[in-house]
Amino acid sequence: MHSLLVLVALLGLQAPETKPDKWEKDIAAFEEKDKASPPPQNEIVFVGSSSIRLWKSTEAFPDLKVINRGFGGSEMGDAAKYAERIVLPYKPRIVVVFAGGNDINAGKSPEQVADAFKSLVGKVHAALPKTKVYYISLFPNVKRRAQDEKCCKANELIQAFTKTDERLGYIDTASKMRAADGGPRPELLRDDGLHMNDDGYKIWNEMVGAILRSAPR
Repeated sequence: MHSLLVLVALLGLQAPETKPDKWEKDIAAFEEKDKASPPPQNEIVFVGSSSIRLWKSTEAFPDLKVINRGFGGSEMGDAAKYAERIVLPYKPRIVVVFAGGNDINAGKSPEQVADAFKSLVGKVHAALPKTKVYYISLFPNVKRRAQDEKCCKANELIQAFTKTDERLGYIDTASKMRAADGGPRPELLRDDGLHMNDDGYKIWNEMVGAILRSAPR
């Protein structure tokens, strides 16, 4: 009986089976793509959630060399987690980040979103101290309108953080994506009420493009 109890105790101490990483397939696909066709070094990387992934970035900026590493459904912490694999290898001079809405939707606080952004910035600057990191503000949408206040708070926290370092920047696209009553502008969104349509991306293309093109090399 004693031996049986010891065996049960030992089994209980074994590490639980680790679940496959949620984003491993996406990240590995980026790495395979890089092997097949190495992207340019010292250029511009976009990273973040589905609004980055869906962005026709190469079409939007034909005069710039951009690398899109958005993976839909991801959170700010995921961008930080995988920075060594999908940001740092390209040694970018500029990193453009859009994430945080999925974090809020998952129940995380604005403070957690800001902390995850700081973690991403820390990883980038530890390896690439001269790289500029820009954050695109979370924009209001129809589907998650009830979360808008928290998204605004996350924007405020991150904007305040970007003011502490000249290597950081905040791109306030959200202000152009609000209606007169402060709510979202459905005409800028797809039928799902969450993601931008081409008209929404026109705002991004104009505002982000102006910053990227004026950045010193």
